[in-house]
Amino acid sequence: MVGSGPALLLVHGISDHSGTWLPLLSSLAERYTVIAPDLLGHGASDKPRADYAAAAYACGLRDLLGVLDVERVTVVGHSLGGGVAMQFAYQFPERCERLVLVSSGGIGRAVHPVLRLASAPGAGLAIPFLTAGPLREVVSRVLPFVPGLDFGPDLAYAIDRYAALSEPHARTAFLRTLRSVVDLRGQVVTMLDRCYLTRGIPTLLVWGGRDRIVPARHAGIAHAAMPGSRLEIFEKAGHFPHQTEPDRFLALLNDFVDTTTPAEHDAAHWRTLLRAGRTDENPEVSATTVSSGS
Repeated sequence: MVGSGPALLLVHGISDHSGTWLPLLSSLAERYTVIAPDLLGHGASDKPRADYAAAAYACGLRDLLGVLDVERVTVVGHSLGGGVAMQFAYQFPERCERLVLVSSGGIGRAVHPVLRLASAPGAGLAIPFLTAGPLREVVSRVLPFVPGLDFGPDLAYAIDRYAALSEPHARTAFLRTLRSVVDLRGQVVTMLDRCYLTRGIPTLLVWGGRDRIVPARHAGIAHAAMPGSRLEIFEKAGHFPHQTEPDRFLALLNDFVDTTTPAEHDAAHWRTLLRAGRTDENPEVSATTVSSGS
């Protein structure tokens, strides 16, 4: 937690940690109170036998803000963190001023095949061998030449995060988290069935045009489903546009905050939206809705 000013809550992706935001932290701290936790089961946080679903992560973030005495935040979520950010906005709309979703999960089924394979029964037995130093080196050399398995510009970072799974508790937390959102057929949760609830919450979507982990086409689907959202594609970036072009990302985020008014939760308006429900049918909405935790 660094800086001062309006609060930004930065939520990293699966098997990652708060270090993913390091290229931005010092600059962001000049304008904002920046809160960048390691999610439960990730980084330096505890890795207990626990609930690792998106709704549980959202509740954990709510509790963290309570401990820090922070009432309202702009939530910036990357990958899995994007899905958690949406879940946070759904469960605790009175605490969410804006949403920034970066290469977010929860849009459609498509996801990198390696993640689908890792969700399979028995995968946990193979991971310790595949994360061993010699085999990890082989994996990093072979993947770019296997059709459909290339990570593109994100290979080095993906391999680095993959290496962290050699630790048993980190591996267990990773598998519990992954299996709550992905199976062999792809992503199993969607936020599209309640995207209409973002009406009135300023929302920015950022995606890498070369993303091989969560396809860039999901950006257009989310943009169409989220009334009034903004969309920015970083054409040369992969799954980590905030790392690939940090200066551009920083300028975009600052402009977004400067040119939007923080959402004010209106219970009557929220109730009206919920009663009306979705007014369109998106063909991508074919996965199971995430639990609201209520």
